[in-house]
Amino acid sequence: MHAMTTETDPILLEERPSDGVVVVRLHRPEVLNALSLALRQALADAFTRLEADPAVRVIVLAGGARAFCAGADLNEYVDATPTEVIERRMDRLWGAVSRCRKPVIAAVRGHALGGGCELAMHADLIIAGEGARFGQPEVLIGLMPGGGATQRLTRAVGKFRAMQILLTGAPFQADAALAMGLASEVVADAEVEPRALALAAQLAAGPQQALQFIKEAVIEGMNLPLDQGLQFERKSFQLLFASADKTEGIRARLEKRAAVYR
Repeated sequence: MHAMTTETDPILLEERPSDGVVVVRLHRPEVLNALSLALRQALADAFTRLEADPAVRVIVLAGGARAFCAGADLNEYVDATPTEVIERRMDRLWGAVSRCRKPVIAAVRGHALGGGCELAMHADLIIAGEGARFGQPEVLIGLMPGGGATQRLTRAVGKFRAMQILLTGAPFQADAALAMGLASEVVADAEVEPRALALAAQLAAGPQQALQFIKEAVIEGMNLPLDQGLQFERKSFQLLFASADKTEGIRARLEKRAAVYR
């Protein structure tokens, strides 16, 4: 693994060319990886570039030991006007992450609060450490979530759990996140990144077109009536019959050997 960025950048990119995995690491440790505009822009730029790079198959989104991301940088919020906030075009910055067609795994240690919790919810899998702490505390400073929590959290955990989290602003631990469906796995804090990287390598060795189609179908289906979601799934399933990976995967199973995907 080697860095493609410098220690002064708000994010660090760590390439693993042997298995097609890239770690995107939030890197503002002095403020617990608070989301400044510069950090948000760096994230958007990184995801846009990695999305277009055919050598990159899976992205791991990580922070530090104390914090995945403690939320927005309040210094940039305190005197901001509605016009200034509109001009920041946050939707475009969040969208670069949410539109990524490749699998994204969030490796969450420590605080994942406010915008940090929302950032984790942009991933497809969340591997959380036992000491991880989630929450949407915006209401405690007279605000509300603006990075998708009222929508993504509700879809993940249901109306009544989401309302409790959003209206009270109270934080909750990783075991509660797992129980309500906001985490894929909970492991020891020291195992978070090794587990995320192992899972990323497993996915990167898999059939890429199938993985992409699965992600698309799940996300599209969340915005569609059931019948239309099923139709989207069917069409994607049918298209995969044109892929060499489908033939290799089935032949490998019939021949009782490991599949080798291109």
